Amino acid sequence: MGKHLPELDEVLKSSELVAAVSRVKSAQPAGKPVSDELRKKLEEHRVWAADWSKIRVAEKFNPNHAFDVKLFGECYLGAFEPGEIEVEKGLKLTTGVYNSCLVNAVVEDNALVYNVGLLSNYVVGKGAVVANCKSVTAVAGTAFGNGIELPIAIETGGREVLSYADITIPVAEKVAKSRDNKDLLAEYEAFVKQYVEAVTSPKGIIEEGARVVNTGKVFNAYIGPYAVVDNANKVAEATLLSNKDEKTEVLDGAWVSKSILQWGCEAASMAIVQESVCTEHSHVERHGKVTQSILGPNTGVAEGEVTASLCGPFVGFHHQSLLIAALWPEGKGNVGYGANVGSNHTGKAPDQEIWPGEGTFFGLGCNIKFPSDFTGAPYSIIATGVTALPQKVSFPFSLIITPDAPYPGISPAYNEIAPAWVLSDNIFSVKRNEGKYTKRNKARRTKFVFEVFRPDIVDMMISARERLAGVKETKAIYTDKDVKGLGKNYMKEDARKRAIEAYTFYIQYYALNGLKRVVEKALAENPKTDVNALLLQASNDPRWEHERSVLAKELPGKGVAELLSMLIEQQEKIARDVQSSKEKDDHRGVRIIPDYAHAHAPAANDGFVKETWKVTQELKANCEKLIAQIKA
Repeated sequence: MGKHLPELDEVLKSSELVAAVSRVKSAQPAGKPVSDELRKKLEEHRVWAADWSKIRVAEKFNPNHAFDVKLFGECYLGAFEPGEIEVEKGLKLTTGVYNSCLVNAVVEDNALVYNVGLLSNYVVGKGAVVANCKSVTAVAGTAFGNGIELPIAIETGGREVLSYADITIPVAEKVAKSRDNKDLLAEYEAFVKQYVEAVTSPKGIIEEGARVVNTGKVFNAYIGPYAVVDNANKVAEATLLSNKDEKTEVLDGAWVSKSILQWGCEAASMAIVQESVCTEHSHVERHGKVTQSILGPNTGVAEGEVTASLCGPFVGFHHQSLLIAALWPEGKGNVGYGANVGSNHTGKAPDQEIWPGEGTFFGLGCNIKFPSDFTGAPYSIIATGVTALPQKVSFPFSLIITPDAPYPGISPAYNEIAPAWVLSDNIFSVKRNEGKYTKRNKARRTKFVFEVFRPDIVDMMISARERLAGVKETKAIYTDKDVKGLGKNYMKEDARKRAIEAYTFYIQYYALNGLKRVVEKALAENPKTDVNALLLQASNDPRWEHERSVLAKELPGKGVAELLSMLIEQQEKIARDVQSSKEKDDHRGVRIIPDYAHAHAPAANDGFVKETWKVTQELKANCEKLIAQIKA
């Protein structure tokens, strides 16, 4: 199948949901019929059946574990041991079936069904708990919310992605961006159709160790192993993938409908997840609302609204704000309070979109008009209060701010852009995020590239620097007519000079780090290696070849020892800049807040600043050791 999407070839074989449904489909009637003697004991416990001939029990079924129960249709009750099972924190009850109504239900060994108004057409797995619920029902032929068409990036359609429980961000991105590849789209549609057929189940499933408690309505849901549904409003047409170490939770008034929550996800505190997919370890909370969207691993939405969007990993969304029609597979960005990333109406239809790009930071109260493309400007900041026109920006690490004054010939709707400002003035945020994402990552199935200075981004920096340096004439103010990629913004001459300097510094820093890595490896393998020859000899390492080509262009004629000395100087400068970036907050805070110094740790004591200096000292020591070896 996988000519265009080979990553799908093994999904049907490895899918936990497919395997679970297959078990249910192939299950044969278990246990034994209810004998007359057992029936009498059960009736003494107020257990009533519409037709006792359709009721089966485990060989070791104990009638003392069933009380006040009504049974309709074909039901099965497992073996319940005397031990207790936790219903919620601080409360344990004996396993069994109590004060509930069951219709065509299977309750496996050592599960607990207590005070359930209606448990219909469900398989309750071993050690699972269903308690204090009004209605837990399923109809034959449910696909648990798989196969839903999600209108990614364009609300009116055009980049649709069909959902399935094991979907990943790379697959969703490929489908959303490949609209001209009809063969790929047909292949994907055929795969999802096959997947949906495989997970179409005759019954609802609550897996081993799961807890479904204090919840109003559960309908057509697959509740994975050890998942927790507690005090939820509703879970309907949904798949909750889960395991003992990565429990998926739907809590405290949350509403999950026609959606998929993968391993370790959480929907809590009145959150709404509608026709969406939350990939592993993402979460929606505090009235957050996610509709017709896909959230990447480790992404969190709280209070705000996400609609018709593909958000990649590590997107922070912690306050009331809006994101609509975004194709953001790169993620690693932030949407600040009051940000309106959603001006997708042109007066005709909501048919416009935005590609935010990696690491983009949308500041407080900004308004972003569509269509917009910031993929060529990774790790850029749109500052507080900016209203950005439809545009394409191609300068990495930029700052876009409101204009400081009107300029002749410049539209008053234009903002000011400072390319590479994040590198020159806020490197603290770049280096801190790089480490933060590494430490906060909980995803086990997705591989991430946490490194910011890598070949694709460095190439963007090189292109940006060339365009800045290639201006035909020096001017006080530049627009996109003068320098391509500035978008609907103007740039000042001093910003152009500073950007060239900052890009150059970090382009060289990237390549020098590559040199250090290669030299360390070479000398470890053979202490007599002629390391200077490494700069001239081609290798089979694509990364080193990229770094080597950058060194040849940026720093020609220099030897390895000299280059490593430069790296030490650059790393020390970065450490100073990181501390300086943080110290700016200290200086401003002290001027404004009387006891600021007593309530905030100074930059020198900041954990990340200290870590940066530690890394710097280690790099310096390693480089000096290498230099000594080279000169020996």
